[in-house]
Amino acid sequence: MPSNLTGWLDHNNLARFIVDVVEQLDTQQFEDEYRGGGSQPYPPKLMLALLFYCYIKSIFSSRQIEIATYEQVPVIFIANGLHPDHTSIAVFRKRFINKFKHIFIQILEIAVEMNILKLGDISIDGTKIHANASKHKAMSWKYANQLEAQLKKEVEMLLKKAEETSNKAVSDIDIPDEIKRREIRLEKIAEAKETIKERHAIRYQEEKREYEEKMKAREKYVEETEKKARGRPPAAPSDEPKDTDQVNFTDEDSRIMPLSGGGFEQAYNAQATVDMDSRLIITNHVTQNTNDKREVEPMLTELALLPESCGEVKRAALDNGYHSEQNHNKLADANIESYIPSGRQKHNQWFKEYVVDAEDKNDALTVMDTAQERMNTKDGKAFYAKRKSTIEPTFGIIKHVMGFRQFMLRGLEAVSGEWTIVSIGFNLKRLCVLNSQIIK
Repeated sequence: MPSNLTGWLDHNNLARFIVDVVEQLDTQQFEDEYRGGGSQPYPPKLMLALLFYCYIKSIFSSRQIEIATYEQVPVIFIANGLHPDHTSIAVFRKRFINKFKHIFIQILEIAVEMNILKLGDISIDGTKIHANASKHKAMSWKYANQLEAQLKKEVEMLLKKAEETSNKAVSDIDIPDEIKRREIRLEKIAEAKETIKERHAIRYQEEKREYEEKMKAREKYVEETEKKARGRPPAAPSDEPKDTDQVNFTDEDSRIMPLSGGGFEQAYNAQATVDMDSRLIITNHVTQNTNDKREVEPMLTELALLPESCGEVKRAALDNGYHSEQNHNKLADANIESYIPSGRQKHNQWFKEYVVDAEDKNDALTVMDTAQERMNTKDGKAFYAKRKSTIEPTFGIIKHVMGFRQFMLRGLEAVSGEWTIVSIGFNLKRLCVLNSQIIK
């Protein structure tokens, strides 16, 4: 076979494009980690290109990536005839998992240089990605308490049996071994309960803060209008864990999450922000929250990390899962027009539109009211409709074309890094398509 691999792939091949892009990246952070003794390592750029291409092509296992370096021509081209073993691939991915965000931003800068990316309008959404854990390996607060009480009762019964030396049943079982086995289980249950308590304590502080804010808003409304507050008063949060609060023994950071089509799975909530023009992912993060209400602030934090060359966001489209006054205010503070449906429309809005003086009405509107009126305009509806053709196809491509439906890694930090690898893969795939269109 020819020793020169250049002629094996056509000019617009994805593998060739990825190699060209990765060659432009600053990988000094990776190279600094290699300093010291030991055997000669594989070049970081080779390993990065290998991971990105394989994630695009639904090859996620380090063993399968190793096999691909022997069997698939594009992978052989990327590896330049080398064959990194699966251990080296797995260690590289795990070791540098928190450094992929730096690479993600660099690739966006390359997209700017290619005149493909210029921020303006964005759409934001989240999707559930299955964790590398089974929901059947989880224990709820209610079941933990029930099982703990049952095991303690069994230990007491075994101790009583041990005292009854004349009891024939004693010779049928190894009482010390049975007691030890139950005590080990009780220790694990105690650890699980402690983890659930710690998580609930964090959530309780957040729920308590939200409850106090809602109560203050109701009191303010009563003082200003001298009318009774609308709706039922919010329920005060409990400082005790709920019966359904649980912990997974395989991946403690994952959560049981409801699926849009019904049912539940052990998963993470993967968030992404997509530029509506180029359809590139510009921010991403992973959360343990089952809904999207608290994900606007992390998105804005990630957005602030982008270089000025990427441009400035003007408008954002989000589905009604993000609808809250707090989110509207945060987007307004960032000078971003929010387009978020409330999920329901108030009755008799025609009266306000045609009878109330426009200036008086605008003075009385909150940020959320203003955003809702903007959403209800013809231009607002047309802009929000673009969300369906931007962010939703992004998740469709990731899950059904790239085939990424489950994380390979475990733990929130590792999963966040892996989601960044997936986002980089998506962007490289998209850039390759757009680049070929420019060439034509």
